[in-house]
Amino acid sequence: MEKALLVTINVESEKNLWPIEDVAYELEELVEAASVEVINNITCTIEKPTANFFLGRGKTEEIGFLAQDDVDAVIFSHDLSGTQQRNIENVVGKKVVDRTQLILDIFARHAKSPEGKMQVELAQLEYLLPRLIGKGVILSRMGGGIGTRGPGETKLESDRRRIRKRIDKLENELKHLILHRKNIRKRRKENSVPTLALVGYTNAGKSTLINALTDAGQVIQNGLFTTLDPVSKSLHLPNGENVIISDTVGFLNNLPHHLVEAFKATLEEVVEADLLLHVLDCSHPRVYEHAKAVSLVLRDLGADDKKIVTVLNKVDLLEDKVWLSQLTRDFPNPVVISASLKQNFDELLGKIQENFQAKMVLLDVSLPHSRMDLIDLFYREGRVEKVDYLPKEVKVRVNLPKIIVSKYLKDIVFKKVC
Repeated sequence: MEKALLVTINVESEKNLWPIEDVAYELEELVEAASVEVINNITCTIEKPTANFFLGRGKTEEIGFLAQDDVDAVIFSHDLSGTQQRNIENVVGKKVVDRTQLILDIFARHAKSPEGKMQVELAQLEYLLPRLIGKGVILSRMGGGIGTRGPGETKLESDRRRIRKRIDKLENELKHLILHRKNIRKRRKENSVPTLALVGYTNAGKSTLINALTDAGQVIQNGLFTTLDPVSKSLHLPNGENVIISDTVGFLNNLPHHLVEAFKATLEEVVEADLLLHVLDCSHPRVYEHAKAVSLVLRDLGADDKKIVTVLNKVDLLEDKVWLSQLTRDFPNPVVISASLKQNFDELLGKIQENFQAKMVLLDVSLPHSRMDLIDLFYREGRVEKVDYLPKEVKVRVNLPKIIVSKYLKDIVFKKVC
């Protein structure tokens, strides 16, 4: 396991809303998610970054003194330019990794699908391209470790022309994937299948929730960015309606904008969803800051006007239950649950159902015996309340999506139930 010295920086000119202690703690969580051991985490405050070292030379030399033989890498809480990164490495004599490299390393660990790997590689190459100058020695390394891992690592020796060519190829392949996803969503809309997407801060419990609701089989780990590849599953609501629920990559405070751009193929599910479930870890001390970070990413995606149900998750871990009344007042359309214990799922499903109720209709249907195939359809697509098998017909009371009625019951006798 690699060992790292962490450098958490408070830049006064940036007016960061998070205290430096919380930024330092989250940096440690990110590093642990990359399977790197934290040797020390030093904090410092500067008025504004310098062009050569980001920090001053004196502070950089101090970091070099602290980065003794038992340290493999120095990891910064901010992004560094290629020049800054190279200059710091020359002084400290250790590999230097910035925040975006760290996040990309975690993404590379968790990308399993071809689409996820392509998106990681694209983000890696776009990060690398402007940093090529002076990187000849680094690019010639075939070694592994944090900051060099992932599907894009074998391309890091390419020159600028080859990297641009590879970026163009990846972008074209992702365009085809986006088109494929759009066609799938178009068919859903034609069939009037409602869609909802899980959004939330990383490690808020989205994968646990979708597993509990649908048996999706998402891998669950207690760490940041454990879910990178999106998954969509069918969810059967109490009134019989089927909806599509999608899990998405978790958000982060100050998530680099170019990473949002690189993962837009995945995040399109958020933009196109009819309803968002904003999953919040209500036991986390920075729950309000997490909610703010998610709102900023939704704004960047153009999805901040979506209907939202706020899912206050992990209530079983909340020690001070008095906070619940405050949280339920401060967040829109709230429901309190524990995804791991499946607590209060009836209310959650009821909240979801309320948002799609207008698309359902309760009918009394009279079927000839020759149309018994529709009975199977009713059970599959709706909720059957009663079936009477009579000598000349079958009478069914069923709650159905309106689109099913318009498509399959054109020649069938039915009446709406008031």
